[in-house]
Amino acid sequence: MPDSLSAIVVDSATAAVHTLAAVSDSAVQASSVLVDAAAKAVDTVSVVAETPSWFESAFGSLANLLPILAEGFCTTLELFGLTLLFSIPLGLLIAVLKMSKFKVVRFPVTFYISVMRGTPLLLQLVAVYFGTSYLGINIERFPAVVTAFSLNYAAYFAEIFRGGIQSIPKGQYEAAQMLGMTRWQTFYRIILPQVAKRVVPASANEVITLVKDTSLAQVIAVVELFSVAKKQAARCASIFPLFVAGAFYYLANLLLSALFSYIEKKLNYYR
Repeated sequence: MPDSLSAIVVDSATAAVHTLAAVSDSAVQASSVLVDAAAKAVDTVSVVAETPSWFESAFGSLANLLPILAEGFCTTLELFGLTLLFSIPLGLLIAVLKMSKFKVVRFPVTFYISVMRGTPLLLQLVAVYFGTSYLGINIERFPAVVTAFSLNYAAYFAEIFRGGIQSIPKGQYEAAQMLGMTRWQTFYRIILPQVAKRVVPASANEVITLVKDTSLAQVIAVVELFSVAKKQAARCASIFPLFVAGAFYYLANLLLSALFSYIEKKLNYYR
């Protein structure tokens, strides 16, 4: 009996030891799980703390975009300036030719204006760049764009100038003739200053439109502002660069609008 009792005691003690060992292992496992969870929580907090806000991300992206887009905007300004440099004098010449009394002069000019105003500028760009190659003329991309833009806008400026010239009363021509002035002197000293005042609003619309139309140069792979913005948008998978490019166009047109408003005020003494 004592032997059996001692065996029971030993078994109970052994079971208790195993139970304590199991509890100890469970406690160790639980503590390790808690430690891992705490470490993950710390990592998550650090990641959240290091993640920049939307404003910081956008501002950083803008700081990187501005120098890149500024290079494309320089090409846009160059195209804009050269187009005005060639199209305005050409438009004035075409306007004078269209008012000619000779049909052999007036009809070709009228047809030219009709074609330029009646077909898309995009088609004219392609025709100048690719069409000239069939004539054996190899022209670079940028000169082709300047040529197409100048020919197109010269037609619009010609109609604006023609309307301004024909709006001057004929009595002023007769008065200048009575004063002994030649037709050349009459045009440049009397008619042209008045025409300049009258055509400023319509010319302002064409100039502002030209700023936006420069984006069509990308059709023949001229790297201007909008083409650069498209490449950056594809690179970062975001439309943010396109909106930044739109801000460039808007600011340029805002300055041009202010400039033409100032010119109109300065020419008010012709009223």
